[in-house]
Amino acid sequence: MIQKLNYLTVDWSLDYNKLFPSQQPILVEIGFGTADYLIHLAETYPDHNVLGFEISSQSMDKAERKVENKNLTNVRPIHSTGETALAYLLEPETVAEFHINYPDPWFKKKHHGRRLIKRETVDMLASRLVIGGQIMLATDIREYADMAHDILSNTPSLTNTFDTPWVDDLEGRFRTKYEMKSYREGRTGHFFIYQRNKTPVNHPPVIKELEMPHLFLHSPLNTSDVIERFEQTRTESNGVHIAILQGYANPSRNTAVFEVVVEEHTIDQHCLLSLSPHNGDNNYIIQMSTVGYSRPTYGMHRAVHALGEWITSLHNNAKITAMKLRD
Repeated sequence: MIQKLNYLTVDWSLDYNKLFPSQQPILVEIGFGTADYLIHLAETYPDHNVLGFEISSQSMDKAERKVENKNLTNVRPIHSTGETALAYLLEPETVAEFHINYPDPWFKKKHHGRRLIKRETVDMLASRLVIGGQIMLATDIREYADMAHDILSNTPSLTNTFDTPWVDDLEGRFRTKYEMKSYREGRTGHFFIYQRNKTPVNHPPVIKELEMPHLFLHSPLNTSDVIERFEQTRTESNGVHIAILQGYANPSRNTAVFEVVVEEHTIDQHCLLSLSPHNGDNNYIIQMSTVGYSRPTYGMHRAVHALGEWITSLHNNAKITAMKLRD
C-alpha cells in the first residue's frame, strides 16, 4: 500500500529520493480530480516522475487506489493546494511540465482572488520550471481563457508556443472526464502551452521549517485558573491570522492544551499548543503539542507568542521570562 502524503507530512522541499525509486524529470499536475489524467501521464511517460497535487480528500483516495492497483512507482499524489506546493514543496527550476486542467473559475467577482491562474501564481510556476519547461493549461470558460491569456502573455519568462492566444483542440490530447462532459454540453476547450525561456526570473526560495517555538513564563495562576478565565481570542500579525479557540486543563498534572488555528501564506494549521510546568513552581513553558501533526512555521511561532501574551495578561505578577521565537 502506498504511503498517504500531504503537505504537512512530506519534506519541505520534497526529497525525490524518498518518493521515487529513480531520479527522472518531474511532471506536475495541479488539481487532478479523478486522477485519470495523472495516471495517463505516469503510464505515457515512464521515463518521468509525476507529482499530483489535489485538495479534495475524495479525489486523493481515488488517486491512491488507482496508483496502487496499477502498481505505478513513478507517480505520487499529494494532498495540497497548488499554491502551497509552489511555496513549500517545489524548488526553483526543477519541474519539466505543469499540467492544469479546467481549474475552478470562481465566477463571482469577490472570489476572483481564489483563482489558481493569477499574477503571483504564474510567476511562481515560471520560477519552478526548468528552462525549456512548459505550462499546459486547459479551460472551457472563455472569461477564464481571456484572463489567463492576459497574465501569461505578460510574463516575460514565458513564451507562447502557438501563433494564437490559445488553440481550441490539441491532437492526441487525453481528455479528462470533465472535458468530455463539457464538450457534450457544448463548451469548447481552450488550450495553452507556454514555454519557459531564458529571461532571468526572480526565484522565491522554498519556505522552510523553523526551529521549534518555545516560550517561558512565570505566573501565580495554575492551569485550571487559566482555563477558568479562558476567552476566545483572534489576532492578526504580519499577515498571519491566529485564533485560540478553546482550552482544556488537566488539574492533576497542572497542564493545559489550547486548540489553535493558524492561517498564513498558503497554509492553514489546526493544532494544539501545550502549557506545562517547567523548572520550578509557577514557571511554565508553552510549546507545540505532540498530538497531531503540525509544522513549526513562522505562523506557529506567532501563535505561541500570542498565547503567552494572553496568559500573562491574566495576572499582574505574571511575565514572560524567555522566548525561543522568530520575530
